Amino acid sequence: MKGMLHLLWTGKDCLSGWTNGFGEKMEDSVKTESVANGGGPVYAESEPADTLRSTDLSEMLAAGTKEVHEKAENTQFVKDFLKGRIRKELFKLGHVALYYTYQAIEEETERNKDHPDFSPLYFPELNRCDALARDLEYFYGEDWMERVSCSPAAQRYVERIHKVGKDEPILLVAHAYTRYMGDLSGGQVLKKVAQRALKLPATGEGVNFYQFDGIHSAKAFKQLYRSRMNELDLNMATKERLVAEAVLAFQFNMEVFDELEEMGKDIKDEIMDAGMPIHEAHGTGGDINKCPYYAAQMVASGGSAYVSQLAMAALRHPTGQVLFAALVAALAGFAAWYFM
Repeated sequence: MKGMLHLLWTGKDCLSGWTNGFGEKMEDSVKTESVANGGGPVYAESEPADTLRSTDLSEMLAAGTKEVHEKAENTQFVKDFLKGRIRKELFKLGHVALYYTYQAIEEETERNKDHPDFSPLYFPELNRCDALARDLEYFYGEDWMERVSCSPAAQRYVERIHKVGKDEPILLVAHAYTRYMGDLSGGQVLKKVAQRALKLPATGEGVNFYQFDGIHSAKAFKQLYRSRMNELDLNMATKERLVAEAVLAFQFNMEVFDELEEMGKDIKDEIMDAGMPIHEAHGTGGDINKCPYYAAQMVASGGSAYVSQLAMAALRHPTGQVLFAALVAALAGFAAWYFM
């Protein structure tokens, strides 16, 4: 489920943090500030180099961010999103945070597009700012720029991106990898979840962010991107620093999720329930409730309450209604036969 960061913020391949003193030498642990604890120090351990089996940068990034990726997937905001329980105001605020994040990433990638350490990964077709601007105009109106502002958690993420873009462009690779690869992987899943839960138009208004018009095959593009990363002429120490920076990027994203969750406590906004949320897994065709693992997990944790919820969700769909009607008809026929 990477990506929302990637979902939602990410989605399926990726869903954030910073180095000691914004750019000082990274040690085995890196210091960050957390919104959740009021700005106090938090230490995130980077994975030792000897536990990474491959020297390919793409494989090192995948292995080195596995743990923090799983933590990002299990934030309450992401779990609610993937279940189709989305609060419209929080969805809008999430898009605002994404806009400022991508504005920073794209300003720095444009600045460094000719830098030898970054130019192989310069792909303007990945840019998300214009798409996010269209979404924000849809949600807030033509004067949306006057109605939104960058939140504290997103601002720290933005500052880190600008810092590495100016001082150490190679570290931009970690931020681009964390965001764009996740968006490509989970974007279509999240798009459908949001459209269904928020009753957005099928024509794409409000979810332009998830649509990559310049990329026809997400799978092929991700393969190209990883290949370009692996071809970068980097020593092992630099690759390890990139892994640490990617971990920080995930931590930044989690801080934004946590911040949104806190904001939600003060927002009086109805939770939208998609009914039968979308989940691309095990060949389920986009229905999470058809996933055997998910269903077993929910029954084990929720018992009869989940079974009841699933039945009610089924009855909200035409197919479920037809099946229910057929069952009632069959029972009526049986009763008539029995009492004859």
